[in-house]
Amino acid sequence: MAKKNFPLLIEKDEDGFYVVECPVFDGCYSQGRTLDEARQNILEVIELCLAEKKNRELFDEYQPRELSFHLIAV
Repeated sequence: MAKKNFPLLIEKDEDGFYVVECPVFDGCYSQGRTLDEARQNILEVIELCLAEKKNRELFDEYQPRELSFHLIAV
């Protein structure tokens, strides 16, 4: 399987843990005490997600054109 880049959303929570999500796959999230640990943990979750046929199909078809992240104050 060829490697591809996928977006990750990472936020430090109130307890100091890094919570990370890959929004491409449903329910694909993890956490870690450090940023490196959180990234390693989400990689393992992504690999588990790819065991499902529908997620492998998403992987094969995924070709982002543009990604952007914004915050808005409400």
